[in-house]
Amino acid sequence: MKTPSLIPNFAFRLAFVLALLAVAASGGPRADAANWPSWRGGVDGSGISSEKNLPLEWSDTHNIRWRVKLPERGNSSAVVWGERVFVTQAIEAEKRRTLMCFHRADGRLLWQQGVVYAEPERTQPSNPYCSASPVTDGERVIASFGSAGLVCYDLDGRELWRRDLGKLDNIWGNASSPVIFEDLCIHYHGPTKNASLVALDKKTGKTVWKFDEPAWDTSGRTDGFKEKRDGVVGTWSTPIVIRAGGRNELVMTFPQEARAFDPRTGRELWRCSGLSPLIYASPIFGEGIVVGMGGFYGNSLAVKPGGQGDVTATHRVWHQVRSKVGIGSGVIKDGYVYHVQSSGATTCLKLLTGELVWEEKPRGVSRKASSWSSMILAGDRLYYPNQGGDVVVLRAGPKFEQLAVNSLKEPTNSSIAVSDGEMFLRTETTLWCISTAKPAAPVR
Repeated sequence: MKTPSLIPNFAFRLAFVLALLAVAASGGPRADAANWPSWRGGVDGSGISSEKNLPLEWSDTHNIRWRVKLPERGNSSAVVWGERVFVTQAIEAEKRRTLMCFHRADGRLLWQQGVVYAEPERTQPSNPYCSASPVTDGERVIASFGSAGLVCYDLDGRELWRRDLGKLDNIWGNASSPVIFEDLCIHYHGPTKNASLVALDKKTGKTVWKFDEPAWDTSGRTDGFKEKRDGVVGTWSTPIVIRAGGRNELVMTFPQEARAFDPRTGRELWRCSGLSPLIYASPIFGEGIVVGMGGFYGNSLAVKPGGQGDVTATHRVWHQVRSKVGIGSGVIKDGYVYHVQSSGATTCLKLLTGELVWEEKPRGVSRKASSWSSMILAGDRLYYPNQGGDVVVLRAGPKFEQLAVNSLKEPTNSSIAVSDGEMFLRTETTLWCISTAKPAAPVR
């Protein structure tokens, strides 16, 4: 019997290893790179990263791997998959709504695709079109363009499908981001008169289920707005999918209440009342509790998931009227809830009671200390941007401890995306990659 030669096998293996090294050297996909595929990092919207080596200090010239100018202003946040960074972008002068794809190694633009939408759509001047962040599963990337609908592309920018979900009409615009769960793209199409929570087949864009948002009774509201003033009833929340009681629950904070659905079928599981008619922040979930916060001087609540029907009397953990809330979403860690008020002050609450632990304004920030951005948590560090372009870094704990303030000197209403030791932040007209790694070649 002839013994097979080992030389071809060795040569093949050597060629394979060399090919892998070539891919790595050329900036190809990295298996160790953690993805940040959607708004707040994942389908659970927790804003929590497992990263342990994020930068603590930087400036507009220090610990910047690259920065690239964007065509116009915008509020959406970046998402990251492998070597691609995606950002939604309106081109108002051309009436276009687009999705931009950048190479994470150096910030060069790989492609930009979008749609033209010439019809008027109301929004607040400080909330440009395309404020929703995109979502990707590594095969496709889906962007919400407001009244122009949802559009799905492959990772090379080829359009796969497009869905018109109807016109949105609100004086403050829209910002809810789509999420991907299993084979579904779930999206809140609102706020508007005929708002809905809809699940689409992520491969085709066809509707799988739809929940039509009811009309809300706003009598007796306590947040300071007149009852029938246009624009002050609605939610800008992004839904989350959590695991509770042995099942998946899709949780959404609506005006007046939090609701949970079976994400596969849209069947309502439970609802809990106590929120105000105006909702900005997305719900957050941790340590067995969902926390929802209203906007302006809105109401907040905590509820245990896993129930059935109206669980207000049985599962609501605590309830606050006219609480100090904000626009951005918070995080939960070790029995505490951390969030940023619209003023830029940070707050720590006890998760089980809602009791205030501390409330502080950071030191050394710019004059524009207010914030629309959401927190992220990495290890024991809390990061959040303010509207002046500073990123405040705090220690998560029962005592207020400020670690750093880092200014990029350009306004922002966006939130940070985190991947493989790098942080991606969109300021008004710039996309930044913040990293302690060697800077890339300048990008114009």
